[in-house]
Amino acid sequence: MAYNIFSFLSFLAILAAALQLAAAVDYTVTNTASATPGGVKFTNKIGVKYTTQTLGSATSFIWAKFQQNTNTDKKNVARVSVLIDDMDGVAYTSNNEIHVSAKYIQSYSGDVKTEITGVLYHEMAHVWQWNGNGQAPGGLIEGIADYVRLKAGYAPSHWVKPGQGDRWDQGYDVTARFLDYCNGLRGGFVAELNKKMRNGYNNGFFVELLGKTVDQLWAEYKAKAN
Repeated sequence: MAYNIFSFLSFLAILAAALQLAAAVDYTVTNTASATPGGVKFTNKIGVKYTTQTLGSATSFIWAKFQQNTNTDKKNVARVSVLIDDMDGVAYTSNNEIHVSAKYIQSYSGDVKTEITGVLYHEMAHVWQWNGNGQAPGGLIEGIADYVRLKAGYAPSHWVKPGQGDRWDQGYDVTARFLDYCNGLRGGFVAELNKKMRNGYNNGFFVELLGKTVDQLWAEYKAKAN
């Protein structure tokens, strides 16, 4: 118990330091769909101020989760922009720009503020994570982003339950649940995996960190859930 309390306090200290550094990043939010029903709903239910604050909070949380404690650990990103666009889909990130669908905001029937907060945590993970110089499986990249969303407490109720899914790199919630299992085997696993992905990727990273192949880990994960 004492170790758990110490670990929690250490994480809080890292998060506090990250909050100070995150303030140095410039965040901009632009509602390009302000005249559409989804754009109006964004203004009324979420707003620019809240979105900007969420970007800063997400950055701090991600840096702490990825154990990116110094500037040399992080990507050199001075500005992150969010655009609320009249587009299909949910959201995507490109060149440190996060595009969120006003149509999705309009169609979402639940707590849209909480949902978009979770979406922003996922997309901000894409801004800050390493991708193995393009060599990492796309499902792993999306799984790490959803892992961030999961650990931040914004996993929606429709996500798969632990143990579900067809393969470890299926992506999104399936891979996020698997990564959470792996992180339970070795605290800080996801952070260490992300660091290894700075310059490249191979499945051997799982053996290096956990002593078993990713296929072995996936089989054990599935077996324990059943």
